[in-house]
Amino acid sequence: MSTVLFDPAHGSDRSADLLARVQQAIAERTPLFIRGGASKTFYGRPVDAQPLDLAGHTGIVSYDPTELVITARAGTPLRELQAALERGGQMLACEVPCFGDNATVGGILAAGLSGPRRPWAGSVRDFVLGTRMISGLGTHLRFGGEVMKNVAGYDLSRLLAGSLGCLGVITEASFKVLPKYRCRVSLRQAMPLQMALDKLGEWGQQPIPLTAASHDGSTLYLRLEGNEGSVRAAAERLGGDALDDSYWDDLREQRLAFFDDPRPLWRLSVPALTAPLAIEGEQLVDWGGAQRWLKSSADADSIRQLAAAANGHATCFTPGVVDSPFQPLAAPILRFHQTLKRNLDPQGIFNPGRQYADV
Repeated sequence: MSTVLFDPAHGSDRSADLLARVQQAIAERTPLFIRGGASKTFYGRPVDAQPLDLAGHTGIVSYDPTELVITARAGTPLRELQAALERGGQMLACEVPCFGDNATVGGILAAGLSGPRRPWAGSVRDFVLGTRMISGLGTHLRFGGEVMKNVAGYDLSRLLAGSLGCLGVITEASFKVLPKYRCRVSLRQAMPLQMALDKLGEWGQQPIPLTAASHDGSTLYLRLEGNEGSVRAAAERLGGDALDDSYWDDLREQRLAFFDDPRPLWRLSVPALTAPLAIEGEQLVDWGGAQRWLKSSADADSIRQLAAAANGHATCFTPGVVDSPFQPLAAPILRFHQTLKRNLDPQGIFNPGRQYADV
């Protein structure tokens, strides 16, 4: 495999300008709305603040396929990072959704969303190794590193995954990457959901190279990835009809016909083998059962109570339906969030209220 290295000066380094903007905002107590490619502004509560645009802070700082690590500035388009990985024969295995062409490296980390491969490969949080961040104290900090080893101390880099910019301005991130699979086969089998969940539970105890599984109410969709011998053998054993691999891209990017339903879209995170959920609306199962997409006109309390009864939680993906799209936090966890916010952003200037009104 050839080495692909980047000059740290590649792209546009606006970190000094960003730091100056943050320091000014702290001095003036001016709230900031941190924005990359604006591909995920629908996710979270609306923020009434001055925009801090990271889209111009771009460039892949370093990438050496032999080290399985890539480092890029936060405003770098995700498509640029993925193109570099493609040339190196590698991938960001958590399969992050883009929701358009403008997704950025900082945005995928701040949103913390992962695609169909997540239960088998890991989440965004599992792949971030290190970050640089401007804190609410007006300092430019570095956390973690660029090597795949345990780092002593508080792992703030992983804490930033899914924080929606409420803890600081991510300016740079390093990710662990993996070689692309040599072989991929996608299959579909007609069967009811409970039978599909039973089979997935059985297959999960066996050495089957499964990397995606979803169900639309009548059909189970499977993806097998790995070396050619094991994938072909598993496909022959499981059976089913051939499925175009583009299905998984359309599922990840919410382009399937299911997502065209005008009713609000909810994501329910529950234990994988949870029985089919009884609620009004249409459901699309992902993550082998652990993620249930729901199109429903049911009220938010009913949906959240259903998720909680299944030892899970619910998130609304349709803006304006509820005041906060995220499941309300228990009092002790809310206090932890508030304490963490006060320590990293004492003036409360970063994306105030983006996750919860009280954070």
